[in-house]
Amino acid sequence: MTNLIEVDSLSKRFGNVVALKDVSALVRAGEVTCILGDNGAGKSTLIKILSGLYQPDGGEYRVDGKAVRFSSPREALEAGIATVYQDLAMVPLMSVWRNFFLGSEIQKGVPPFRRIDVVQSKTTVVDELGKMGIVIRDPEQEVGTLSGGERQSVAIARAVYLGARVLILDEPTAALGVKQAGVVLRYVVEAKRRGLGVILITHNPHHAYPVGDHFVILRRGEVFGDFRKKDLPLEQLVQMMAGGADLEELHDELEKAAESTGDEDLAQAASDFADEADDATGHGRDDRT
Repeated sequence: MTNLIEVDSLSKRFGNVVALKDVSALVRAGEVTCILGDNGAGKSTLIKILSGLYQPDGGEYRVDGKAVRFSSPREALEAGIATVYQDLAMVPLMSVWRNFFLGSEIQKGVPPFRRIDVVQSKTTVVDELGKMGIVIRDPEQEVGTLSGGERQSVAIARAVYLGARVLILDEPTAALGVKQAGVVLRYVVEAKRRGLGVILITHNPHHAYPVGDHFVILRRGEVFGDFRKKDLPLEQLVQMMAGGADLEELHDELEKAAESTGDEDLAQAASDFADEADDATGHGRDDRT
């Protein structure tokens, strides 16, 4: 299977803050690579490097086996790497078809009398959304009236239409309910089925696992785990995401504070965190030392 993207020992610093340290991963055509991690894990920094917004301080970024160094998102897009951010870059008061072609409008006529081909644009957007299994009531409908899942789906279809070979989705289900999240994940699978390499950025293992083929877990800017789906049960993924070691450390600090102050609320909080740490690390409290 073709490696569309490879990153080798990527590093990025912001002053004294190490955002990424020696991160290596790859993205294959026809697969969903899930990048998971809590807030501050380095997910956003990584996708901004992949999409050309940031340049790495160290390491190598390869597309189709060739080293690249994008200076702008436009360069990444020209190489077939499209990013759909959480805010979607859509105009709520504009119609679906206008948003779909925003900046890449279909035109007709000859200069200086070229103008937007409205009829062709509307026909194309209905056809392209249909290819992804998306049915809209009217291409004139304002994007702001669509549900969150529908807006995400339009953004995904737009990226595919504009020639994306790699589709980067930044927390596409973060602000959605269960039903709408399911809608978005359905279109993630459809993009994969059409041969795209999909990078799904999320902190929710329950959203990532059903659609993912490859899982890269980041913690504090470093790769904490890199697994194929067959080697990673959902329970293990959840445990790794839960941060059991961090919870145990917090439990110890709360327990010390409770002992020194005699505060019953702190003691109860320490006990609660102990239970959470036990669940996250997969052992009971009797196993703790």
